[in-house]
Amino acid sequence: MDKIGNTSLLGENFLNKAISDIVKENFKTAAVFEKYHLDFCCRGNKPLNEACSEKGLDAAMVADELTNLKNGSHSADNKCSEWELDFLVDYIVNNHHHYVKQMIPVISTHTNKIARVHGENHPETIEIAKKFSVVYKELKQHMMKEEEILFPFIKQLVKFKERKTAAEAPYFGSVKNPIKMMELEHQAAGDEFFEIRELTNNYTPPGDACNTYRICYKELKEFEEDLHKHIYLENNILFPKSIELEKQML
Repeated sequence: MDKIGNTSLLGENFLNKAISDIVKENFKTAAVFEKYHLDFCCRGNKPLNEACSEKGLDAAMVADELTNLKNGSHSADNKCSEWELDFLVDYIVNNHHHYVKQMIPVISTHTNKIARVHGENHPETIEIAKKFSVVYKELKQHMMKEEEILFPFIKQLVKFKERKTAAEAPYFGSVKNPIKMMELEHQAAGDEFFEIRELTNNYTPPGDACNTYRICYKELKEFEEDLHKHIYLENNILFPKSIELEKQML
């Protein structure tokens, strides 16, 4: 393959593209960004080369990795941006919301146990337990608001579109209002997990870690990865399309 410097011609196309746009075109690229701890959801509007520079990464290497992934991917796996909004809402609830509800009590139990047993020798575990407790409480409230207020209205907009009838403005004025609040809450959860990742040294348990300690760090890592995908689907696909649909239907 021809090269420009150390970057393939195809890889060069990624360098000045926003990370969120790259993931939107191929959701499997999220795995590459997770690998290098590059944010593709809340702060995914940065070009790849800028985001890599901030973390001291070789942007050309990351771009070539994305190219190889794209060449080996199947288009059927990258259709989430083309789904109908009601289907996307159900997907988010049945997959990501279900996962969060299932895991937060488990991880909360583990973080609290680790803090209690290892807190004296590893004081960072106490802070990790506190921060996850904040995430726990905020996400439960956040998902409830989505499932009881925002998501039903989005699905209602889809029905109005199918019936080709105009929708009435909701009591909260516009879908933009709850969306703005959800995005702020996404940012808060993302920030808490950024700090948790720093405290855990990228989820690397110490040499004296017990089995619960090690398992918990794996759970936290998986939880953050799922959270990034969850937030990306809402911030970058569901919310913008819902705002546009509301404009059409009102």
